Amino acid sequence: MGKVMKRWHFIAIAGLLLGTAAVQAAQVGLIKIDGAIGPATASYIARAVDIAAAQNDECLIIQLNTPGGLLDSASEIVQKFYDAKVPTVVFVAPAPARAGSAGVFITMAADVAVMAPHTRIGAAHPVELDASGSVEKTDDTMKAKIENDTAMFAKSIADKRHRNTDWAVSSVRESASITSEEALDIGVIDLIADDMPDLLKQINGREIGSKTLHTTNATVVAIPMNTWEHFSQLFLRPEVMFILVLMVIYGIIGELSSPGAVLPGIVGVIALILVLYMSSILPVNVTGLILIGLAIALFIVDIYSPTHGVLTVGGMVAFFLGAMMLFSHATPGFGLPLSWIVPGTLVTAAFFVFVVGKGLRAQLKPAQTGKETMLGQTVDAVSRIDAQGGRVFIEGENWNAVSETPVEAGQPVEVTGIEGLTLKVKPKKN
Repeated sequence: MGKVMKRWHFIAIAGLLLGTAAVQAAQVGLIKIDGAIGPATASYIARAVDIAAAQNDECLIIQLNTPGGLLDSASEIVQKFYDAKVPTVVFVAPAPARAGSAGVFITMAADVAVMAPHTRIGAAHPVELDASGSVEKTDDTMKAKIENDTAMFAKSIADKRHRNTDWAVSSVRESASITSEEALDIGVIDLIADDMPDLLKQINGREIGSKTLHTTNATVVAIPMNTWEHFSQLFLRPEVMFILVLMVIYGIIGELSSPGAVLPGIVGVIALILVLYMSSILPVNVTGLILIGLAIALFIVDIYSPTHGVLTVGGMVAFFLGAMMLFSHATPGFGLPLSWIVPGTLVTAAFFVFVVGKGLRAQLKPAQTGKETMLGQTVDAVSRIDAQGGRVFIEGENWNAVSETPVEAGQPVEVTGIEGLTLKVKPKKN
């Protein structure tokens, strides 16, 4: 009997030790989102969810600080949270971080919503975007539809995660924004945590579905962005698209003003393809693009038909307004600052005035070398010139010349054409 008791005692101790080791060996995945929510963010979070599930992590923690972003990208993230095989925890931190606009939906959609002290959440009112990505300001019916749809989206998330549905709706309809302390009081979030160790301690033992979290002594393993996600995050930005628009203008117009250069045209075409791709993703205002196109037209017309700079000034105004409107109603985090617009306008105006203008005017000038320089010149006939021929001395050489009206030697003639090595001339009237 004593031996049996000792054996069970040993098994119990071994099981306890193994269980403790298992808890100590637990790990959680961690990613940090600091900036606007866009396609690159959605891709990163989706990949991180899959990696955390494959690693059997206790949970995936998304440390969030965002002014907002694209609603489509936020919707993708929410759907990924719903389908995740691993518990998701959104932690709005560190202070004074915020979960604005699209960040509201992402925070509420997580299995566990946590905020650090003195952070904030809210202001999820939508920017009115139609299917093409352009902004609709004048259609009140469309704006109401979008607002209602977004409010119901927020409400459905809050309802699914058992959070405050009334506040979720008001964050959309009234752009309501609250602090972390207020969010905890009214049931928008689950916890307030000072830092990562405090967060791990507080969620330890929490049951999510059929899983009980063991996070007190868990190892936090960061899941970094891959190369493509880093590139996309930097590339899919309004500033980059604005630079590409300038490259389209400079490249294509530069090629037209200096035919045969090739490189400017290639650069311009590549930039144009990238602009078209980005315009299908970023919240671009079509009116802004139209104004920029008008500006280019005014610049070119002023070069061909000088108006003492009137059209160039008009082009600068149109370009400036177009650049201002290009992302004027973009979601938070996707605006184009004046510090980019003003230099871009001045550089573009200078490009057309000093580079394109000189190139086009050079093409319009009469030839300065070669046979064409003899056209219109007046010289004296060296010998009698008629339909059969004659001679003139021009540009330091004797040339054969023909004239439908006979001209005597010594009389002035005007060169009217060139055929091979023979000049066509006519008598020059005084």
